[in-house]
Amino acid sequence: MRIAVITCCALALVAALTIGLRQARDGTGASTRPLSALSRAAVSMPIAGAPAPLAALRRQVNVLRDGGRKALDQQLRDLRGHPVVVNMWASWCGPCRRELPLLQREANRLGARVAFLGINVADEREAARGLAARYPMPYPSFYDPRSNIAVGRFGSRSLPVTVFFDATGMQRIVRQGEFPTLDALRRAIVRYALG
Repeated sequence: MRIAVITCCALALVAALTIGLRQARDGTGASTRPLSALSRAAVSMPIAGAPAPLAALRRQVNVLRDGGRKALDQQLRDLRGHPVVVNMWASWCGPCRRELPLLQREANRLGARVAFLGINVADEREAARGLAARYPMPYPSFYDPRSNIAVGRFGSRSLPVTVFFDATGMQRIVRQGEFPTLDALRRAIVRYALG
């Protein structure tokens, strides 16, 4: 009986260590404490060495663009040669609000190499502007009040969603759900946009 108890305890310890090491390796055990939003000044500064198309995006902090799917597709064509990260968000979406500081930081860090775009989905324009004032986005967003882009272009019915394009313009993945940590977002950008 005593040997069975010791064996069970040893197996439980091995399982706990294995799970802990796996979480440490893949980042799922990382802190999910929310990051604070960056200021408008922090996301408005030009990025040294950014190519003209990426520098142009940086000059459109918090711009809410019209034009729907046609305008987004044209913007994506204009960005060929650069990896692109497209994030769909709404003011009423709690996970979107938690994720925006992560996107701010990565757009600041990678803005000379990677294009970032937003899509504001099924939202009131004033509510979207209010959220953008609280969480300034260092890139423009396309206004999608009827979800024509989110559903019609990307087949997405829930938020947040992040879509990754490589430098050739190929859509690599449509990822549903919130990025829980900055590390998780960074790994996805490396794998799907830069990889």
